[in-house]
Amino acid sequence: MMEKPKLSFWQIWNLSFGFLGVQIGYSLQNGNTSRILEALGADIHSIGYFWLAAPLAGLVVQPIIGLSSDKTWTKLGRRIPFIFFGAIVSALAMFFMPNAEYFAYLLPPLLFGAIMLLLMDTSFNVTMQPFRALVGDMVNDEQRNLGYSLQSALINFGAVFGSLLPWILVKIGMSNVPAAGEKVAESVIWSFYIGGGILLASVLWTVLKTKEYAPKEHAEYNKIDLDAPDKKEKTSIFKLIGNAPTIFWQLGIVQFFSWFALFLMWVYTTRAIANQVWGPAALDAKSIGFNEAGDWTGVLFAFYSGVAALFSLLIPSIAKAIGRKKTYSFSLVLGGLGLISMFIVEDKNMLLLSISGVGLAWAAILAMPYAMLSGSLPADKMGVYMGLFNATITIPQIAAGLLGSTLIMLFGGNPMAIIVIAGVSMLIAGSAVFFVKETHIKK
Repeated sequence: MMEKPKLSFWQIWNLSFGFLGVQIGYSLQNGNTSRILEALGADIHSIGYFWLAAPLAGLVVQPIIGLSSDKTWTKLGRRIPFIFFGAIVSALAMFFMPNAEYFAYLLPPLLFGAIMLLLMDTSFNVTMQPFRALVGDMVNDEQRNLGYSLQSALINFGAVFGSLLPWILVKIGMSNVPAAGEKVAESVIWSFYIGGGILLASVLWTVLKTKEYAPKEHAEYNKIDLDAPDKKEKTSIFKLIGNAPTIFWQLGIVQFFSWFALFLMWVYTTRAIANQVWGPAALDAKSIGFNEAGDWTGVLFAFYSGVAALFSLLIPSIAKAIGRKKTYSFSLVLGGLGLISMFIVEDKNMLLLSISGVGLAWAAILAMPYAMLSGSLPADKMGVYMGLFNATITIPQIAAGLLGSTLIMLFGGNPMAIIVIAGVSMLIAGSAVFFVKETHIKK
């Protein structure tokens, strides 16, 4: 059997470079969706329902895209066509969402914004899933930790820029408060324009710089018999789920509590810190205080992404020294403690210390599950299993979205209490890592 060639650092970099732009868009969505939706008329008790668009899209789209890309061979490759066309739709949705109020002649602005959020996140998912499988396809076993860690680093460099972009634009003179008669601030609108443009440019870089293995090469590298009759049979998604390796489910438990925590953090941080740090001055969604809190949420998210980007570069060495499981577990525990500590912090600068723990957790969440799982997956079903594994990301977010309004009511409308619940969930995830048993398929 032929072995996959060892790739250079820059070849591995190019494989995932487009994820930089996708994450800029994703981070703009995470940091500003609640802010935009509140400005369009949503309230804190219902806002979690609007966020359900993202995980619902991922739950449906990613397995379909994974299965389709496993069976697709074009001149561009098998994963790259999905990456490219998903990026085009993502960018268009980014251009429209912050301008929802200008389409009131078609639909109510809040409804139009929600539809653009659904379209944007659906196309993000179309683009993201093949990036995961592309690394699994192209990188050999020896370089797998490097491949996914480098992908994590690029994701987080993108997240830093995307999260900071509205704040940066305010610093150079744009307004962070909606103009008279308008709903969304100029800095937010232009952030989405710039982010969408970079998304397209970075994905185009991966498209032009990456040459996927041809069907024959891919088969030889992964010991696949292209003439075997079972390759021509249709495979049931339910059968694939039933045949999933044990580690798929073990990591799924860790993923559930990790992403439950992240979703709560993304949805409620802006309102939580607005109430706790800015107080009564931030009650109105169009107030200076609330928009300053929105900008600072972007700074916090950028900071944890920066920590994650740096930590991602260290993960291969740390995992080699103490093992993947310990690296993964300790990172999640520190993330949980960071979230819980936000409950007692009333100074916006001190929140940077709290959120740094989330950065360590985020780096591990983006790299370790995929590095641990990919070695246990059959090469000819890498895409569909990576797509199915995305359910371990989307289902907890759906659960968090449905429970969010109930949790808010239980805690007297205090969104910071929800951040503490997120921290506890992250601690549970860290503990669950020790029940994961790694396996490996020789390829």
